Parts: sequence; C-alpha cells; structure tokens
Amino acid sequence: MSPVSNEPDSIRKQYFTIGEVAKELNLSPSLIRFWETEFREISPRKNRKGNRTYTEKDIETLRKIHFLLKVKKFTIKGAREWMRDEKKEVVAEPNVRETLLKLRAFLVELKESL
Repeated sequence: MSPVSNEPDSIRKQYFTIGEVAKELNLSPSLIRFWETEFREISPRKNRKGNRTYTEKDIETLRKIHFLLKVKKFTIKGAREWMRDEKKEVVAEPNVRETLLKLRAFLVELKESL
C-alpha cells in the first residue's frame, strides 16, 4: 500500500484502515490510537461499524508526529506545541516532491541539449 502514489485521483484510494496505516508507517495500531487522544490534528472518520478510516492528510500528520517524537526526540507536549505553532504560519509550502521532479526533468533536458 502506498497512500501517496502517482495514480490518477479517480482511482486512488481515499480512505485507509488503521491496519494499513500502521503497516505503512511501521507503527502499532495501539500507538496510533494513543496519538489520536494526544493530538487533535489526527481525527480519522469512523464508518458505520466504528472502524477508523484515515485520509492521506491524516497519514501525513502521523508521519510528522512520528518524526517529531522518534527522530527529533520531542516530548508529546513539545510536539503538540510545535504542531500548534506550525499551524499559525501562513506561509504556503510547495509540494517538495513535485518541485524536485520538475527540477530533475529540467536538468535532464538541459543535459541532453548540451
């Protein structure tokens, strides 16, 4: 499963189960459920059965939280504050991957023209 893929929007999966998300992020479902209680930015929908369904935005938020807690060694309180402060910034961040792909294509074209 790859939530962020190059498939057209019409056939890309929009919702993911907690098991799929846990496998993708190499986390336990119980840790994800715990983070839901600690970070209001994570708010998965629940279907009729009560199962959580995550969007790509939820998955990106979980990635960010994982990075802050496990890599940067933030406390939960520190990560929560960082996430809150980040929301205050109005600066629009371009999609880095798309920008890099366009830059690469340009450089390849430039190299071929030389």
